[in-house]
Amino acid sequence: MARFDTNRSAEMEVFVRVVDLGGFTQAARKLRLTPSGVSKLISRLEARLGSRLINRTTRKLTLTEEGRAFYQRAASILAEMEEAEREAASGAAPRGRLTVNSNIPFGMLHVMPLIPRFLEQHPDVTLDLVLTDTLIDLMQERADVAIRVGPLRASRLVARKLGTSRMVVVGAPNYLARFGTPKIPADLAEHRGIGWTFPRSIRGWPFKRGELSEEAMPPPAARASDGEAARRLCLGGVGLARLALFHIGPDIEAGRLVPVLQGYNPGDREDIHAVYVGHTAPLPTRVRAFIDFLAEHVRASDPALKRAGDGTWKLVAGR
Repeated sequence: MARFDTNRSAEMEVFVRVVDLGGFTQAARKLRLTPSGVSKLISRLEARLGSRLINRTTRKLTLTEEGRAFYQRAASILAEMEEAEREAASGAAPRGRLTVNSNIPFGMLHVMPLIPRFLEQHPDVTLDLVLTDTLIDLMQERADVAIRVGPLRASRLVARKLGTSRMVVVGAPNYLARFGTPKIPADLAEHRGIGWTFPRSIRGWPFKRGELSEEAMPPPAARASDGEAARRLCLGGVGLARLALFHIGPDIEAGRLVPVLQGYNPGDREDIHAVYVGHTAPLPTRVRAFIDFLAEHVRASDPALKRAGDGTWKLVAGR
């Protein structure tokens, strides 16, 4: 096993220069070393490998069979190292595998539609997209970027904000026709709700009445593991749900879901961030390109909520 203090790339470079230039003296001149220094490096390399690489005579150097094989591999490795450094230094075109993790609703509605355009612009990138509402460890899962919705936990990750969205309590028209429309938050005790199979930081749904804040929540008729499952249960008339406008805006506009208790909506927002590991080293160009692309093209702000006179709702986009 190679020692950690052995500079193998330097030994390779000296050896390749000796072969390319035809002698120790010529290589020493090019590398700004002494001929004896070059000779010692080659001897050390041969000792470490346990093979003679060069047959030395007074007139010329000839490669052994092992030396020819090592020269071909070493020259190839050095060329690849130079190319890698050149790409990194010049901000080369993004390439390689990119792993992106997103929660299910945001991934389906806002990330997936952008993927074809991103890959068209960066054809040398291969993208792995994982959709899950489970909070992952980027290092453990080897993810390059994760999309997080809601409050960020304290961590060493770097976050870039992509948008923000307000929360709305909604029900399907067939549910409201069956159970009625709640008029005040206390009415929720007589309704059916859609909860979560994982713990949430908020025990109940927040509401605001003037300067007073309160929490209320209907008993769950069903629980969902992710936002998209909760949306589908709500659309099916199972119960009321409190979901982000970025997720259910089209359903509201189409009349598939109806906002309720809007007069008590506290206007709280959930921020949407792209998070990544970025403190220890410069970002690979493929990661930087994807985050910049998301920041430019994602439109995660609230869709318009209108309707009054007095089928109510309110909330104006982006305000």
